[in-house]
Amino acid sequence: MKRRITLHFPREAVHQPITYRLAVEFDIAAKILRAQIAPNQSGTMVVELSGDIDDLDAAEQWLEGQGLGLNRASGEIAIDPQRCVDCGICTSVCPSGALSCTAPAWRLTFNAQRCLVCEQCIPSCPFEAIALVLDQAVGAAQ
Repeated sequence: MKRRITLHFPREAVHQPITYRLAVEFDIAAKILRAQIAPNQSGTMVVELSGDIDDLDAAEQWLEGQGLGLNRASGEIAIDPQRCVDCGICTSVCPSGALSCTAPAWRLTFNAQRCLVCEQCIPSCPFEAIALVLDQAVGAAQ
């Protein structure tokens, strides 16, 4: 099973080998999709955790016990066609190739199945045409 979560590190916890301990102690594979963590500062990391459902639950409890904040709200990337000018800047930061511009039309295309929801495209868009739309059903249940 896979889960995508955002970890919020307090300043005291940024030095901890979190992904290593997830692998060794919980048999969880942690794929880092995006991270912004600096020594002696708070930080965030978007990870996709893979493993057995019971191991994932135990790992999440352990993470919270380490003082990390977890954001489990799932969502998807949405592109506002009224704002998008097909400049293609977002394609340069998309690690999965979900965003692309191809000849001859040079129109932005978005393949939602390839999207990791890493959110790297959001700040790259100078026209604020890309946003994260949270899944209301999941957000309300948590």
